[in-house]
Amino acid sequence: MENDLIWQSLASKSLRGECLTLEEGLAVLEADNDHVLPLMQAAFQVRKHFYGKKVKLNMIINAKSGLCPEDCGYCSQSIVSTAPVKKYTLLDKDTLLAGAHEAMARKAGTYCIVASGKGPTDKELDQVVSAVKEIRETLPLKICACLGILKDDQAERLAEAGVHRYNHNLNTSKTNYPSITTTHTYDQRVETIEKAKTSGMSPCSGVIIGMGETNREIVEMAFALRELDADSIPINFLNAIPGTPLEHAGRTPAMKALKVLALFRFICPSKEIRVAGGREVNLRTLQPLSLYAANSLFVGDYLTTAGQEVSADQQIIEDLGFEIELNAL
Repeated sequence: MENDLIWQSLASKSLRGECLTLEEGLAVLEADNDHVLPLMQAAFQVRKHFYGKKVKLNMIINAKSGLCPEDCGYCSQSIVSTAPVKKYTLLDKDTLLAGAHEAMARKAGTYCIVASGKGPTDKELDQVVSAVKEIRETLPLKICACLGILKDDQAERLAEAGVHRYNHNLNTSKTNYPSITTTHTYDQRVETIEKAKTSGMSPCSGVIIGMGETNREIVEMAFALRELDADSIPINFLNAIPGTPLEHAGRTPAMKALKVLALFRFICPSKEIRVAGGREVNLRTLQPLSLYAANSLFVGDYLTTAGQEVSADQQIIEDLGFEIELNAL
C-alpha cells in the first residue's frame, strides 16, 4: 500500500508539471515486480490526462538501406555490421508516394521517411523534398523525416517542403555514448535536434534501452529529453541483431520495459511516448500493458527487422477499449 501511494504521488507531481528527482526516477526503475500494476495505473492517470484513450500510429519506410559509414553498435546497416541486410540507394519518388498510401491504409497519422547514412546529400534531399511536397498536396498525412545529421539549410528546406517532424534519437546517455558509436558524438545529435526546432519542425528524439546503460543513465536520458523539449519520444528496446557488435546483448525483461515506459511518462508527461522498435521481442505478451504509459506505436515493420501484423496491433487497441487517433501528429 505504501508503494502504491508513492506512485500516486509521482503521478500528482508529474501532473503539476514538476520533474521527478533522480532518486524518484531510480525508485520507478528499481520497483519490485509486484508493484508494476499500480505503477502502470499511476502512469495511466498522467497519460489519460493528456491523451485520453487515444493511440497515435506511425509507419516507417526504410527509404535508404545499408551503405552507412557510421559504426553504431546496435545497427545492422552500419559499416561494422556483417548482418545480411538489403542495401539500396534512396528510393524513387513513386515508391515513397506508395509508402504514404500504405500508411493511410494502416490508419497511421504519421509517415516516417528514414534513410541510413551520416546525413543526406543535396541530391538525396532534393528527392525527399519533391516526394514530401506531393504527399502534402494529396494526402492528409503528417510527415516525419529521419535522415541523419543536418546542415542548417537542409533543416530549413525540409520544413519549407512540409515536413512536420524531424527524428534524431539520442539513443543512449552522454556517458554511455562513446561505447556505442565513435564516428559521431552525442553533442552532434543534440545539435541536429536543435536545428530541427529552429527551422520550425517538431523535434522527435528517443532512446534505445538495453545497450549496457545503468538505471541512473536511463533516468538521465529522460531528463535530457525533457530538457530538449522533444515533442515525440520513441522508446526502443534493443533487438540484438546477429552480425552487430551488440549481437550478444540480452533482451530487456518485459517488466523492466514497463517500468521504463512509466518513468518516461512521469518525466515527460505531456509528450508523445511511443513504444517503438523491439517491443515485440522484449515486451512479448505484455505489449498491451505498455499503452497504459505510452500513447503511440509503430505499425508494420521497422528498418531491417519485422514488426507484428498490423491487425494484431489494432486488436490490442480495440481490446483495451482504446481508439486509434486518425491523422494524428
